[in-house]
Amino acid sequence: MNLKKYFNKLFIDKTNNTIIQFFRYIFVGGIAAVVNIGMLYIFTDIFKIYYLLSNVFSFSLGLIVNYILSKKFVFQDEKAISKSKEFIIYAIIGVLGLIIDTLLVGLMTSILGLYYMLSKIISTIIVFIWNFGARKIFYKIIK
Repeated sequence: MNLKKYFNKLFIDKTNNTIIQFFRYIFVGGIAAVVNIGMLYIFTDIFKIYYLLSNVFSFSLGLIVNYILSKKFVFQDEKAISKSKEFIIYAIIGVLGLIIDTLLVGLMTSILGLYYMLSKIISTIIVFIWNFGARKIFYKIIK
């Protein structure tokens, strides 16, 4: 198999293979994480917004980026699901992810005394795993 075929299999071709989807989700999640963490810093340190409120804003922006890129590159085969069901699932996973993220950032920063950006990086890794796993499970249930 030539390099182009490997590239297409890993990044472009539609797939239900969980390993390939997770591989793609790492890249998509990385882009969304840069948006999320970068905007947290900007909202908090530049615009002087309280870090937990900034976290809600930045998480929401990262979630939008993640959704758009995931639909295009990771979970392309979910077109069989109605748009309303898809939105409800994504909203539930997103809200739960936001709650987990904000609680972790708040607890690690206020109780453990970590710098809020370090708390965010740790929380982002945990929520990344939650989002991928929850999405795979929810979509299997409703199919």
